[in-house]
Amino acid sequence: MTKEIHTTKAPAAIGPYSQAIQAGDFVYVSGQIPIDPATGEVVEGIENQTKQVLKNLQAILQEAGTDFNQVVKFTIFLSDMNHFATVNDIYGSFLSEPYPARATVEVSRLPKDVLVEMDVIAYTK
Repeated sequence: MTKEIHTTKAPAAIGPYSQAIQAGDFVYVSGQIPIDPATGEVVEGIENQTKQVLKNLQAILQEAGTDFNQVVKFTIFLSDMNHFATVNDIYGSFLSEPYPARATVEVSRLPKDVLVEMDVIAYTK
């Protein structure tokens, strides 16, 4: 059985997908880009974009009744691997040990030409 997760505290989906889907004891959060849900606009700069993506993920996880402490897997997509250290530092400031499993990849382009996108899988119990 699956359940859609939706909050107005994160940007609405920009296509035919859900912000997140809960399946059993896990919630699968769709890739989040740095759109400020209050304005609907992309924030500027890698630092601000990284923080906004993490805030969007946090809001969706909260709506699902979980948080970053229960995330088991992160995937980070970067438009430029030269941003890795900056993103890694900010990412680390939102999390605590034990850290989740993670993959970070450079991609040729992201929606709305943003610099970073992230998705997560979290345990809900």
